[in-house]
Amino acid sequence: MSQRGLEALLRPESIAVIGASNKPGRAGYLMMRNLLDSGFNGPVLPVTPAYRAVCGVLTWPDVATLPMSPDLAILCTHADRNLALLEQLGERGCKTVIVLSSKPQQFAELKTCAHRFSMRLLGPNSLGILAPWQKLNASFSPVPILPGKLAFISQSAAVANTILDWAQQRAVGFSYFVSLGDSLDIDVDDLLDFLARDSKTSAILLYLEHISDARRFLSASRSASRNKPILVIKSGRSGQAQQLLNSPLSLDAAYDAAIQRAGLLRVQDTHELFSAVETLSHMRPLRGERLLIISNGAAPAAMALDQLLSRNGKLAKLSEETRHALSAVLPEAITAANPLDLRDDATPKLYQAVMTALLDSTDYDALLVIHAPSAAAHGTLTASQLIAAVRQHPRGKYITLLTNWCGEFSSQEARKLFTEAGIPTYRTPEGTVTAFMHMVEYRRNQKQLKETPALPADLEQNTDQAHRLIARTLAEGTTQLDTHEVRAILQAYGMNVLPTWIASDSVEAVNIASQVGYPVALKLRSPDIPHNSEVQGVMLYLRTASEVEQAANAIFDRARQAFPQARIQGLLVQTMANRPGSQELRVVVEQDPVFGPLIMLAEGGTDWLPERQAAISLPPLNMTLARYQVVQALKSGKIRGRNALHPLDIPALSQLLVNVSNLIIDCPEIERLDIHPLLVSGNELSLLDVSMQLSAQQPGAPSRLAIRPYPRELEERVILKDGSLALFRPILPEDEPLLKAFILKVTKEDLYYRYFSEINEFTHEDLANMTQIDYDREMAFVAIHNVNDKSEIIGVTRAVSDPDNTDAEFSVLVRSDLKGLGLGRRLLDKMINYAAEHGLQRLTGITMPNNRGMITLARKLGFDVDIQIQDGIVNLSLTLEKTRIL
Repeated sequence: MSQRGLEALLRPESIAVIGASNKPGRAGYLMMRNLLDSGFNGPVLPVTPAYRAVCGVLTWPDVATLPMSPDLAILCTHADRNLALLEQLGERGCKTVIVLSSKPQQFAELKTCAHRFSMRLLGPNSLGILAPWQKLNASFSPVPILPGKLAFISQSAAVANTILDWAQQRAVGFSYFVSLGDSLDIDVDDLLDFLARDSKTSAILLYLEHISDARRFLSASRSASRNKPILVIKSGRSGQAQQLLNSPLSLDAAYDAAIQRAGLLRVQDTHELFSAVETLSHMRPLRGERLLIISNGAAPAAMALDQLLSRNGKLAKLSEETRHALSAVLPEAITAANPLDLRDDATPKLYQAVMTALLDSTDYDALLVIHAPSAAAHGTLTASQLIAAVRQHPRGKYITLLTNWCGEFSSQEARKLFTEAGIPTYRTPEGTVTAFMHMVEYRRNQKQLKETPALPADLEQNTDQAHRLIARTLAEGTTQLDTHEVRAILQAYGMNVLPTWIASDSVEAVNIASQVGYPVALKLRSPDIPHNSEVQGVMLYLRTASEVEQAANAIFDRARQAFPQARIQGLLVQTMANRPGSQELRVVVEQDPVFGPLIMLAEGGTDWLPERQAAISLPPLNMTLARYQVVQALKSGKIRGRNALHPLDIPALSQLLVNVSNLIIDCPEIERLDIHPLLVSGNELSLLDVSMQLSAQQPGAPSRLAIRPYPRELEERVILKDGSLALFRPILPEDEPLLKAFILKVTKEDLYYRYFSEINEFTHEDLANMTQIDYDREMAFVAIHNVNDKSEIIGVTRAVSDPDNTDAEFSVLVRSDLKGLGLGRRLLDKMINYAAEHGLQRLTGITMPNNRGMITLARKLGFDVDIQIQDGIVNLSLTLEKTRIL
């Protein structure tokens, strides 16, 4: 996520073209031509011994003779010369290099060389970059692009060229257009961090074939998506396609889960990709999900409606007031409804009147206007009057309007008018609704990203016990565990495993079931038990009560015959009918090559096809995230919402998923966990059959989690000056209510010192951003004090690092009525130590000259204090290399 060198790549002041040529068709010629034709304002430095000038620009024979160190160099020579040229550019002080072509055998050496000289590389095998606002076309693309607000990042040169061609015809503009190639150095996460701060970029579109580092990608994506909408198209859904792309084999559903978790939106195919570009280019924030459809024909409206309902969209309901307003302008034969069919003889004047009436209404969140070619309603005239109606109305600039002018020849001019007016327009009703649902799904993902989670009602967790049991098992050389061996580990995390009543794994036991006329319904998973041992019982899973009545005695007798020397105390016959309203589910944890552990939820069954059957999430989970997983499993039909007697208890199942998540996070030795079946009856969840696979890695070794979990190891109990005890710990998403209550007990003066402005109220979004942090990029420690068995936040310190993890800006805030307890110093001490251990080099902060308390504290802790009286600020800086870790 380093930003080093990206300014030189994306906003270069000088460019060297290595291998510049006058021969049309050569890479060096195309690059020179594009740079000059784009109007780049800085010096373009062609390097070649073959010509005195290229495209009219004086050349230099080699890198060493260049008159300046270029910000950006572009290698247009044969790949065999890459390494030598990179060495020369490094010696010359070049900051960034685009490698247009290279062999995989060179990759390691190229990366090592660039790292030695602190150069950044784009590529190899990159198409290059286009930055229209900088008048920069450093690419092979012969197609110029317009400046716009959409940034596009692609891992495929072919897809990039396709989008460029499409954008030229549609007059779609871009802020940046970057082809990554093989992403040897600069990758998606680097560019996301840069574009998130770029003032010319309002939305980002990604074309991905693979993810090199899941944690870095998700960290950058989650940060960027809080500020700008990001849409993703990911190719390679099948294993065969991933092999074709030379991508790591990963479940496509895992990409879905990761993209949703980061607050992004995934589109599924090239058609949706073009729609996504159109949507992002003109998208306005969506207030809600209610869609109102207007059409000059029932059939197009029906197509749109079918698409909306198939994607779980919502149709707006018209109020009496809106119906009355529409009736005043509609012909008598047309009823005010949604969808609203204006009939095929609808005139431009009628469209305009209906639009004007609806602009006064708040019954909808988005308006879809469909126009099919008609002799009575000229498409271009209708479009122009519609645009005029929107522009003239006071609410016109606030509504979300989507248009579908059907057809090709007769609708071209109308669609051009909409594009020029900044109104998204599409060719089909289904495509328009798909674009609308993109906006809806993005809004849902953003809502999920910022929703405040609740703590589980009864969170049971004994990590030490689980660690001891796993360590003992591995010391014995065992890595495959069955139900009776796993029970104690799972019970340490509050999961109820039924007692093991299993007699044997032997063929004789299976014969017990088959000899009495039943298919093999016996689920036996424990090791063989000697015949002379005491057997607690025989367990079978039978499906109906009638089977129990017919078979119980016979099976019991057969069990006695099979184990004549064993004293069988009882027979447990577990049936679905024994527990009214119960159903079988399956929870599996598997390792994904890209994203690490995946938590999968599905119906119970014998076959296991997770890509089709399971709803997938990434740990760590909280109650909100677990609930989303359950709800998605229900909506997609992966699990049933109810049986004959009871609805599924979503909170209970969510809590079990949280328990599984915590277990996997705390115990990285667990490679695989399979709970099958999980018997659900009301709020009672019982684990009937469980298997666990362990790996012999060292306990506490870092797991392959794609998202850094809550760092429990940073919790610390601290005694304050008054003798009271406080818990210092990292902030949690669940802390939002506590943080809001804390801020209410901070004076306006102290808040002004902290935020440099008067703040009357913090919104939910403000508080969510403060509590739902990425622990890789940001840290906030809260001091928790218990009063009358209620937890209160009494102080907060926060540090936000730059993407290079070099500098971090810190802040400290203590409850105004609790000053004098040494709380501010202890919190800042903890942050300083954490920052140094985290690899940061410097902590910086800003306060006001009147904030004497903060200035005095900073001096005591070794900060450099720079008082800028004229600017009314005080700069605080601490070099962490000089800091002694206490």
